[in-house]
Amino acid sequence: MAPLRLAFMGSPEFSVPTLDVLKQAGYDIACVYAQPPRPAGRKYRVRPCAVHVRAADLGIETRTPQTFRDEAVIDEFVALGLDVAVVVAYGLIMPEAALVAPGLGCINAHASLLPRWRGAAPIQRAIEAGDTEAGVCIMRMEAGLDTGPVFLRRTCRITEETTGGSLHDRLSHLAAEAVVGALPDIADGALHAEPQSADGVTYAAKIRPGDDDLDWSTPAVDLERRIRAFNPWPVAAFLNRGERIKVFSADAIHTNHGQAPGTILNARAGGGPVVACGEGALVLREMQRPGKARQPADAFLRGYALTTGTMLT
Repeated sequence: MAPLRLAFMGSPEFSVPTLDVLKQAGYDIACVYAQPPRPAGRKYRVRPCAVHVRAADLGIETRTPQTFRDEAVIDEFVALGLDVAVVVAYGLIMPEAALVAPGLGCINAHASLLPRWRGAAPIQRAIEAGDTEAGVCIMRMEAGLDTGPVFLRRTCRITEETTGGSLHDRLSHLAAEAVVGALPDIADGALHAEPQSADGVTYAAKIRPGDDDLDWSTPAVDLERRIRAFNPWPVAAFLNRGERIKVFSADAIHTNHGQAPGTILNARAGGGPVVACGEGALVLREMQRPGKARQPADAFLRGYALTTGTMLT
């Protein structure tokens, strides 16, 4: 039996392991679709996305349309004569005409346990919300936002040490394993998609400017989760003396401090400065000044003065 003819559609680093395993498994990858090259880095040089770079290394043609709503783009996609399209964090909305073009449709690996956390930022929002479990769903795409029926689920734990970066990497590889395991059963009809439940639907809103601000009036446990969720990107931060100080790790502690949120309760506690929050306090463990390296709190404080009683923005 000839291998399935497919297109792979993805853009960020998260998608690369799935492209790799599909190539290793011997699938006929007719084409890769990725988002167009864009300015990136400190110098804003135009660069291809991670999937585009990897596809070039593998010698696979890559197409980078600005939109999938152009009739010419859809016609070129239909003309590929695909058995299936595998979509992992592609980032462009695909119209119905494209979704139904491959014989088996478009199969998506989404980084959440649907219907929880449909949308753009499921990894960060799951940690931020205090979820204890995350996962990947392999689903058939339809016109709604992550509403399609689910073929299979793979789960993993979220612990008190889990960061956005560590969960990203775990789910990236879990998605690759799930896709390559599911495709043969989807192709021969052994795996059937089940509609998502109408209960428990939540949306993982796109991360926008200001989401990473540390609002000290928030309970410390919530800020600690936000710090982990946004490590290593976009990184939670606060303003002090005109500088935006990034915080990569912190611990929430329970204390009836009686001080205004943002007050430094102890500038040189054993693990780092202790900051009053709306409920409890936050011990800042690892920080970074603009243009400097990230540092443990004790090293950071040797080059940046914080004093007990100071009110942080």
